[in-house]
Amino acid sequence: MICLTTPGSLRHECSVPNKAPKFNQFKKRNTHFVVIKSSSEKSEKPFPSIKSAKRVVLVRHGQSTWNEEGRIQGSSNYSVLTKKGESQAETSRQMLANDTFDVCFNSPLNRSKRTAEIIWDARKEAMIPEFELREIDLYSFQGLLKNEGIEKYGDQYRQWQKDAPNFEIDGHYPVRELWARGRNCWDKILSHEGESVLVVAHNAINQALVATAMGLGTEYFRVLLQSNCGVSVLDFTPVDDNGSPQICLNRLNQTPKSPIAPASSAGRKGSKQLILVCHGDVEAAYPNSFDGPMNMLGVIQSQKTAELLLDLKVTSVICSPRIASIDTATTISKVQEGAVCLGADSVPRFVEMKQLNELEVESIIQQSKPDATESSFLQPGWLKGFEDQVIIDIWNQSEKAWKSFLNELSDESEGETNMVVVGHPAVHIALIGQCLNLTKEYMGSFHLNAGSISVIDFPDGPSGKGVIRCVNYTAHLGRWSIPVTRSSVDNKEV
Repeated sequence: MICLTTPGSLRHECSVPNKAPKFNQFKKRNTHFVVIKSSSEKSEKPFPSIKSAKRVVLVRHGQSTWNEEGRIQGSSNYSVLTKKGESQAETSRQMLANDTFDVCFNSPLNRSKRTAEIIWDARKEAMIPEFELREIDLYSFQGLLKNEGIEKYGDQYRQWQKDAPNFEIDGHYPVRELWARGRNCWDKILSHEGESVLVVAHNAINQALVATAMGLGTEYFRVLLQSNCGVSVLDFTPVDDNGSPQICLNRLNQTPKSPIAPASSAGRKGSKQLILVCHGDVEAAYPNSFDGPMNMLGVIQSQKTAELLLDLKVTSVICSPRIASIDTATTISKVQEGAVCLGADSVPRFVEMKQLNELEVESIIQQSKPDATESSFLQPGWLKGFEDQVIIDIWNQSEKAWKSFLNELSDESEGETNMVVVGHPAVHIALIGQCLNLTKEYMGSFHLNAGSISVIDFPDGPSGKGVIRCVNYTAHLGRWSIPVTRSSVDNKEV
């Protein structure tokens, strides 16, 4: 019997098999995946030093008239927000209404400026228009419908679609110019004395801001998605020697709509999707908190996640052998299989459940810090506090798991595949790193909360690049959600 009784959640009853889920052995197949040669190195140019922790919240503008028409906007200033775009900006305003910002930097282009005005609302702090926050300069392409671009420019337009970092037009390399501009913006943003900064700009420039903050090169263009009014959060922490601050991506592309809603990734539609689900909060009073059951908040989080995933036909749920992961996976599976009586589908769904030992990293963490508990890991970048061997062990384990997932997704007989992976935040951080072809040194550069989901699309199939749709999405948790801009440690507005 499925009965979700948390406030604001579904409440339906129907008959489903009342038995423990069966976990199948994870099938091994030949690995087929591409190795992305990354030019990603930390920038030689140091970031400005900061005296105190700084949080920067990036927001892309709402839907514009040229978004709606399918025109190439670039840095042109002829499109304005649609009614939908105004509504999206209003949703962002409500999401950020209770948060305090010291300053707002915004692109001066109309669509971004209007979005910033709606979000900023009655705040009295300064709004600073910054020309370098304008969208990517696309020169002769600007204003063309996409089919016009193909007809008029042929191979050159195809290069823009397939190999944007090396795309040249009118004597310019737009993506390379954009990355340089994004890096320059950080000098102005970080030099401002404010500790909480809102930046309202555009799709491509926000991608460049995220990537350059983390030291990622132009090959990451169109890999870190920025949807209309999507919110991304970066935390900057000062270091003792007044050098470049430590940087952590706390959230990527939290959108006004569900992140699993049918959509394309970077303009390409794919049939393979990987959803990383962090299990819910674990009962701290349990003798071994790393393998204890979820507390009440954790149970609510798992139910809310299962409810969100009803919009997607999940084909398999793979989890760590730890109790909290198994319980979260079981909740997702039962709700999926009750989709008919919950009114989410007209045909029964069958979900294959599996355990994968490579997802179990809690023992590695606990051996390093025996007195640690799950609640210890709330600070962004907490993995930087572990010795190298712990990071190496987690990283190596995640690599094995990642290859297994790619093998599973490579089965063309399955057609559309939506795979849910449930585990500890540490292993999901490592899996995101594997997807981006990073090194273990980047593990401290991401943060995930209990109950969050992160989504990876494969628009070119599992043999191509994975595209990160979102990281650390928590809006589905409702009143139990982790605030977008406030610290998850002390709940202080920053």
